[in-house]
Order: sequence, then structure tokens, then C-alpha cells
Amino acid sequence: MKQGDFVWYELATNDLDAAEAFYEAATGAWDIVSSGLPGMDYRIANAGTRGVAGFMAIMPDMQGQSPSWRGYIGVDDVDAMAGRVTEAGGAVHYGPDDIPMVGRFAVCADPQGAVFMVFKGAGEPQPDITPETPGAIGWHELTTSDWEAAWTFYSGLFGWEKEMAVDMGGMGIYQTFTVNGVHAGGMMTAPDQPPAWRYYITVDDIDAAAARITAGGATIQMGPHEVPGGAWIVMALDPQGAAFAVSGPKKG
Repeated sequence: MKQGDFVWYELATNDLDAAEAFYEAATGAWDIVSSGLPGMDYRIANAGTRGVAGFMAIMPDMQGQSPSWRGYIGVDDVDAMAGRVTEAGGAVHYGPDDIPMVGRFAVCADPQGAVFMVFKGAGEPQPDITPETPGAIGWHELTTSDWEAAWTFYSGLFGWEKEMAVDMGGMGIYQTFTVNGVHAGGMMTAPDQPPAWRYYITVDDIDAAAARITAGGATIQMGPHEVPGGAWIVMALDPQGAAFAVSGPKKG
């Protein structure tokens, strides 16, 4: 792990059992098991033997929060980064705090209001997983009220670098970026949506994944749709209402 990498993802939901069943089927790549953490039902989604994401119930101090995914960005010093977040115009909603035997984290928001986490693990980092691996989170997309201001914030904190700027006509610019040299995500202005990150799960066949998503009771918002570079995507809301997406090849 290098500073600025997305290192973990987490779903907070109001129905853990239903979410587990849905994502195991929809991704075709996740095996979701108990973490074994004492006093908490926290579940781990594994792609093969590699943990990718966590599942947890919306906690009492999170009441009012809708089911949602959030991403953890790795940092060298959580406390120092929390200070930099506020200095850059963002906010720290919780922490910094420790997760015993796991690491230290803080819940943050950028100046436009999109939530993200910063994290430093307590032990050895997990082995790398390539974005193309089924079950990996291969793409990170920010829709926001001002992508250029958001870009200044994130690149200043984490050293992300601009890649390709895609002109989408009336929808404006879709700015892609790299994280530590890896093609990782994009940002765009979407004034009609609350600022938020959406995470794309890699699948091995986009049409098969779309069929599984629909069969599982989710709502497809867009797709299957081809994007520059030849990948295909589906954007959806899971049965509990959390926004997610999948990306992969079209085999049919």
C-alpha cells in the first residue's frame, strides 16, 4: 500500500443477510464470511483468498444514514491527514479513532460533501490485487457539484495525477486520474446529484452480471453501456438502495 491508494471498501446497510446474498450472486466473484470481530457482525467479501470489502449494519450513531458504500484511502498518518483535510476545506465527521488489531481511521468529507475515509493499517498490508481481477474494485468515480475544486482537494492531499479528460458534450468534462501510476478513477460535475463516490466491481461478463443484478432485485440505472477504452459498465442501486456499479467485458 502507498499513500493515496484506495485500500478498502465498506457497505453500511439495513439488511446484512439480504445484502450478502445479493452481492455474492450479483458479482459472481465474492465469498462473504464473518470477520470474527468480537461484539460486532462485520462480514468480509473475499475475491479468492483476498479480502476486498466489509459489510456492516447501519449503527445507532449512524441512524438517518441511507445504505451506502464508502471507500478507505490509505495514508501514512491518519491524525496528520485529518488535520490536512480540514485545512483544505473538508471536514472530519468522526475520529481519528482506532479499530483494535486492525488500524486507525477517520471519516471525512470533501469540501463539496462527498464522504470518504482515511486509514492506516496496524499490520502487514494485503497483497495487491489488479483492477482487472473479478471481484476487485476496479474504478472509483466521483460525481460532485464542482469537479475542478474537488480535484484540487484530492490531488493536493493524496498526490493523484490527471490522466485523460473526456469531453461529454453537454455533460461537461469527465476527468480520469491515476493513483500511484495506476489508472484508477474519474470525476465529473453532476449538479443534480448529491456529491458522492461510486465504486465499480469488476465482473467477468457484463451481460451475465446485469442479468444477475436484475434477478437479485436491484434497480439498473444505466447500462450495459460501453465506455472509452472498450469496457462495459452497469450502474445500479442494490435492493436496499446503495449505489454501486460493475465493469467488465462484453462476451456475447
